[in-house]
Amino acid sequence: MEMPIVALVGRPNVGKSTLFNRIASERIAIVEDTPGVTRDRIYTHAEWLGKQFRLIDTGGITLEETTLNQEIKSQAEIAIDEADVLVMVVDARVGVVKEDETVARILYQAKKPVILAVNKADNLEQRQDIYEFYSLGLGEPYPVSGVHGTGMGDLLDQIIKTFPDDQFVDEDPAIRFSFIGRPNVGKSSLVNAILGEQRVIVSNQEGTTRDSIDTSFVDNFGQLYRMIDTAGIRKRGKVYENTEKYSVMRAMQAIDRSDVVVMVLDGAQGIREQDKRVAGLAHEAGRGVIIAVNKWDAVEHKDQKTMQEFTDYIYQEFRYLSYAPIIFVSALKNQRLAKIMELVTAVYENQHRRIQSALLNDLLLKATAIAPAPIVKGKRLKVYYLTQVSVGPPTFVAFVNDVELFHFSYERFIVNQLREMFDFTGTPIKIIARTRK
Repeated sequence: MEMPIVALVGRPNVGKSTLFNRIASERIAIVEDTPGVTRDRIYTHAEWLGKQFRLIDTGGITLEETTLNQEIKSQAEIAIDEADVLVMVVDARVGVVKEDETVARILYQAKKPVILAVNKADNLEQRQDIYEFYSLGLGEPYPVSGVHGTGMGDLLDQIIKTFPDDQFVDEDPAIRFSFIGRPNVGKSSLVNAILGEQRVIVSNQEGTTRDSIDTSFVDNFGQLYRMIDTAGIRKRGKVYENTEKYSVMRAMQAIDRSDVVVMVLDGAQGIREQDKRVAGLAHEAGRGVIIAVNKWDAVEHKDQKTMQEFTDYIYQEFRYLSYAPIIFVSALKNQRLAKIMELVTAVYENQHRRIQSALLNDLLLKATAIAPAPIVKGKRLKVYYLTQVSVGPPTFVAFVNDVELFHFSYERFIVNQLREMFDFTGTPIKIIARTRK
């Protein structure tokens, strides 16, 4: 499913990041439970009244060697290209200033929904004294306080009103996959090499409204695939090239639209911090993950141990991706490219694997015999039964006597038992604890 993207835009020091954290606080608290996932984020999932969306804080984007006005303009332009809904943030204490007018003019031409959030309206007087913001020409101002949380409900109500009602309708029969990773790891070379391997291209079609083109093709066995384009928007010179975090935004969009993502690493350069950031997004989104080490032909002084050593290195750096298969390829030499498509298909099937409740509860009996549930504060956890509730990723509900006793270590134990008994290679597994009534 493709989530709507909401971007917070505005000049510096109006409280965009505070607002971002306020909107996304609950969600971030959940995802940060995962070890190894970076905390340096300007984007996250958010939810309001059952509607999910991606949230971007443009305040987190820094652009080198630019004047303040150029930076404001560049950030606004990035948000316009990326987002479906734009939230312009201004400061109730300061009032309208020239930079606000600059941002408003850019957003006014965007032809996308723009909502005006008057932040730092911390008391009644400030909430009432917002009429001057009508002069920006962006409609009704919504007074909010990112620090105290007042007014957030009205703002979020207005944001989700702009979402299309059918945003999650998806009857795509194709297996959708994408190559993600930092620039220059060889994603484009892999795409071209795979498409060049005797495949019939069905169509090239627009993937989103952001100038991306998806390629649909059928393999030799008649399976339909849709390769999600991560190129996204046209670059505007150094502004985009210098913004590492901007390429992460593009990966984020591709992940949302994919069933399976192929995380591409550079075998000659090893793992970088941005690799972890992008891989963390795929894991959090619950997508199937394959790790492809490209440019393996360029690695010097290889012997029979090199591949295993690099595999151990990857799993050490990406502890939360221990379920992801690793493949060593070369787009340049056409090495092991057919194996990528085999893995994409296998991981997709594992993502959509359903297990009967009777088999799950047999597993549960054996698991509790191996390792009885722990005692916490004098009370023993009881797991009554396990049932699968959804796929993509496989999601299970464990009915227990007290959810507070269901510690993450025991959850991980059950996940490991599931992996031992059933083939869930390449897919995360989610377990939700519920107290049995």
